[in-house]
Amino acid sequence: MMWRMYRRSRTICLFLAFTTIFLHLLLALLSLSTYHQACDTPLSPRTHILRELAHTNYTSVEISGRAALPADTTQRGSSTNDANKDAKGHVQTGSASINMAGGVGCNGASRAESLECGLSKLEALFDHSLYTMPFTHIPEEDWLLKVKPKIKASEKSSQMWVSASQEGYEDMQWNSSSDSHPPWLRFHLGISRWQLYPHRDPNMDALAQQLATHPIVSAVQKSGGTQLKLVMSFPNYGQAMLKPMKQERDDETNYNLYYFSDFERHNAEIAAFHLDRYKLCFPPVVGRLVDVVKEIKDVTTDRKLARTFFNSPVGNVCFYGQCSYYCSTEHAVCGRPRKLEASVAVMLPDLSLVTRRTWRSPWRRSYSRSKLANWEAEPNYCSTVKKTPPYNKGTRLLDFMDMVIMDFLMSNMDRHHYETFEKFGNNTFLLHLDNGRAFGRHSKDEPSILAPLEQCCRIRRSTWLRLNLLSLSQYYLSDVMRASLSRDPLHSVAPLLSEPHLTALDRRLKTVLETVSRCQQQRRETGSADDDKCHKGGIRFMLVL
Repeated sequence: MMWRMYRRSRTICLFLAFTTIFLHLLLALLSLSTYHQACDTPLSPRTHILRELAHTNYTSVEISGRAALPADTTQRGSSTNDANKDAKGHVQTGSASINMAGGVGCNGASRAESLECGLSKLEALFDHSLYTMPFTHIPEEDWLLKVKPKIKASEKSSQMWVSASQEGYEDMQWNSSSDSHPPWLRFHLGISRWQLYPHRDPNMDALAQQLATHPIVSAVQKSGGTQLKLVMSFPNYGQAMLKPMKQERDDETNYNLYYFSDFERHNAEIAAFHLDRYKLCFPPVVGRLVDVVKEIKDVTTDRKLARTFFNSPVGNVCFYGQCSYYCSTEHAVCGRPRKLEASVAVMLPDLSLVTRRTWRSPWRRSYSRSKLANWEAEPNYCSTVKKTPPYNKGTRLLDFMDMVIMDFLMSNMDRHHYETFEKFGNNTFLLHLDNGRAFGRHSKDEPSILAPLEQCCRIRRSTWLRLNLLSLSQYYLSDVMRASLSRDPLHSVAPLLSEPHLTALDRRLKTVLETVSRCQQQRRETGSADDDKCHKGGIRFMLVL
């Protein structure tokens, strides 16, 4: 009896011992597994997107069960520039440490090698499917202008336009064929409801060449505005707006100066155009070295302008014109001794042909030294805006957010109005004009520019995806902007944006992405579909945060 009890107790003890050992081994395995999982930082939603963008040529995304972005094709697309640089020089994305000083592959290289590296990034960016759109037929009513069809054939008439004989102007003969049109006219005829010009427009090179090199046959001061601007005319009847160089590229705006008293900078206009190349909403701008005597003084018919020319004590030719701000001998524009840097922007179609509507920005600044604007005093200001036409329907609010992000990247505090083409009503893109007060400070960011994004927490999903793409090492904004600006004629004189300004672009891009991430955490709402109005045909997605 005792022997049986002893054997039974021994069996039970052995069973308990083996069970204990098994449980300890199982616990050890679970602990080891948990340890490894803890060492792998959980991926944030943005990190997942970054990795997906980095390893795939983005072709589609699903939101609410609907396909999003079209396949990688060229035509009617969009282009930008990219990056994301931490203030200390590095950012950690997943397990990859990204050097923010100059981009992977471009850092530490010579200036020529750095530009070559940046150009390769620029081409890769423009080839990415997020920046290209499939060709879609544009209805006749969606073109801003069109050539009248030939009604009746005759010996001398095939819708021919023959110029009157004027000194300095070419004897132009234009017909319905685009081959007979000068570059500026092809640009005007290419404007649609969705964009100013198509992605990788073959006419852009010819248009830039005209703006930079064609003879100037007339120069008059542009009426209106607060600072000196000239309207230049070319022999082929094209016109452009010239903004002269007012300060050196490396000069920062005085911190004690109000935004409405700042200089307009010629290089800011040029850089803004290059930064906008993914939205295609800025008129083309190039830099040009102008002969103050030969190309302005000798050809002007503006007597008020002509009376303001004088020679400085060191022999430079100067002028100051007439305007509200900085038009005096103390703030004269001077050549060196006759050569003057300037931005030259192609003019939009004349208002007598195409009317434009001017819209007051809901987030306009007070332009007062003591008063606050409504959006600065009302926490729920966006709720009021969203109930007010045209922001209460369609994509106007999203279009406005695109403009806000662009202004923050450039540090442009002077966006008091914007314009649209009257013909297209409210269903069209926004014209981003007058960017001369951008790029004034590189050492300080202006967070108040992002107030609309922070208050409304709305952004177009395609914009958000592009911004995330631009934070990847192979598409740094500073590298791509440096490369894009190197193609401008004035780059041979000096880089149009100094390195601190390029670094500031990356820093501000990071701030935009962080703002969107905060909105995501606060709202956690789903996305909905909407048209991307700077692009025709494709469906982009709106992320309502």
